[in-house]
Amino acid sequence: MRGFTHRALRRETHSARSVLSVVAAILVSAAAVYALLELVLAALGEPSWLAHPLDSLAWLAALPGTLLPLLLIAGGLVLALVGLIFLAHGVLPGRRARHVLTHPRVATVVDDEVIASALARCARRAAGVTREQVMVVVSARMVQVNIRPTSGTPLSEPTIQAAVEAELGHMVLAPTPAVTVKLAANGVVGV
Repeated sequence: MRGFTHRALRRETHSARSVLSVVAAILVSAAAVYALLELVLAALGEPSWLAHPLDSLAWLAALPGTLLPLLLIAGGLVLALVGLIFLAHGVLPGRRARHVLTHPRVATVVDDEVIASALARCARRAAGVTREQVMVVVSARMVQVNIRPTSGTPLSEPTIQAAVEAELGHMVLAPTPAVTVKLAANGVVGV
């Protein structure tokens, strides 16, 4: 049960590579079908659809030929960029905007927007401000609390941060993000 739960939680918190794999498979399949079409047309003695296979190979062998070197460099950079995107998707962990609530008997996955809403409510109560004056952003390893205070009302960053950290401690998130609180220099008038 432990291994199954761990795999299920990982599947819910990390994105799959299937979309990019399908795109790569479609591109390779389309190129293969096109090459097969051109080869069949050439074998039957019919005119080629876009370019005759032997003419295409001769053009590739004659590069750079009459092409501008700048076009070759641009094409190479585009191909290198596409390759880097595919490599990065294959190697880097794709993380969804979700956290796991650790509990010994229940596997619970919570969206970061829900966590941000709960932490915004906590920060709002600790600061004594309205809903529009608090914005919370939750990422994998950090919680950013931005507060625009009411003009003339001093706020204490450590008090707000302690309240938000206490609320975050009750949630028991995995991984536990660090909390930073920023008070805006300009206040809100008449709220």
